[in-house]
Amino acid sequence: MMRTRKIALITLLVLALAMTYAAAASLVDQKGVLTGKVLSERLVVAGTEVKVGVPLVMIETPVGPVPATRANVNGIVREVLVHPGDMIHTGDVLVRIEQVQRK
Repeated sequence: MMRTRKIALITLLVLALAMTYAAAASLVDQKGVLTGKVLSERLVVAGTEVKVGVPLVMIETPVGPVPATRANVNGIVREVLVHPGDMIHTGDVLVRIEQVQRK
């Protein structure tokens, strides 16, 4: 009886870890293509549904605000890794999106 419980518990633990890994693996990193200071203007928030091409993070430049990154997949923003005032660099991961497959 005790052995059966242990096996069931280990099986549940393995399944939970596999589901957590699968969820994390489905997030798509959105990297910055410019260097600059993050603005609060049009900064995307977690939970927002986005489509390809939508600006996610704006930065300050001498010519005015420009997008540091745009969504490269359709989906739901799950993580915003920057805040207004942060200094970002090309290649930094700024946002993570859970990709949604359109039917």
